Amino acid sequence: MKNRIKHSVALALSALVFSGVAQAAWPERPITIVVPFPAGGGTDTFARPLAQQLAEQLGKSVVIDNKGGAGGTLGAGIAARAPNDGYTFFMGGAHHAVAPAIYKKLSYDIQKDFTPVAMLAQPPQVIVVNPKKLPVKSVKELIERAKANPGQINYGSAGVGSTHHLAGELFALKSGVELTHVPYQGAGPMLTGLITGQVDMAFDGLGSSSSHIRAGTILPLAVAAAKRSPSLPDVPTTAEAGVPGYEVSTWYAMWAPAGVHADVVTKMAAEVTKALNTQKLKELWNSNGSATPNLTGADFGKFVDSEITRWAGVAKESGVEPQ
Repeated sequence: MKNRIKHSVALALSALVFSGVAQAAWPERPITIVVPFPAGGGTDTFARPLAQQLAEQLGKSVVIDNKGGAGGTLGAGIAARAPNDGYTFFMGGAHHAVAPAIYKKLSYDIQKDFTPVAMLAQPPQVIVVNPKKLPVKSVKELIERAKANPGQINYGSAGVGSTHHLAGELFALKSGVELTHVPYQGAGPMLTGLITGQVDMAFDGLGSSSSHIRAGTILPLAVAAAKRSPSLPDVPTTAEAGVPGYEVSTWYAMWAPAGVHADVVTKMAAEVTKALNTQKLKELWNSNGSATPNLTGADFGKFVDSEITRWAGVAKESGVEPQ
């Protein structure tokens, strides 16, 4: 009996030592980051340059795996079921704080099935219109036209339950207008719909809209932030435009599947922080309307909890029926 106990203890100690060595060597092979939206959307705007920088720092490939659909919840479910060996991470965002208020049943729980790693970017949303389809030049004109034509102005979103969707509902509540929601399968397809005139307007993250704004294909009416964006200094805030209290950011972040070794999560958070503070990413983030965030681990987790509470309140007040 004693020999059996000694043998068990030895095996346990051996496993612990092996685990420590394995974690110390991380990463030993390529890393995958699941992005739950199609290529070309706002998430990709930040995900791909970050992946490239992480690959340079870690000396291993970092691959983006786009798994779009269902407002970002399909990819989240796939990531939640990924092996918790430290080689699969999930890049979600504000959409995943909205989803619990929109969907009756999700295949994952963002608070229980994932471990928060770090905030990656926090660009404000911007109210944009197709100037040929909706010829307004200010939020005031938009509201006047919407009130004169209830439900006739439509807005695109990255899907039911996305921040684009709830941001539109919040805007309608704050401004007293009625808009029609048109969901797409991601921000990329939604922007294509906006540019081609399939929809009139959108409440989009500045990260994905900025290049189209610079090209002149869509027109920004206001930035949904407390301060004007350095990348759009001539565009008023929503408060300046006449809708006080309307502030929305399309933030992006990284999680690991629950159960990933704490050392790996800590190391990845440190590598992300290092990457975000490189001059290259700082300049790119700034050009896309985002400052460099500094929110990791448990502190980031608390932020997510507060966002879930906030958007649940918006969904309830606006009467959005859970699907």
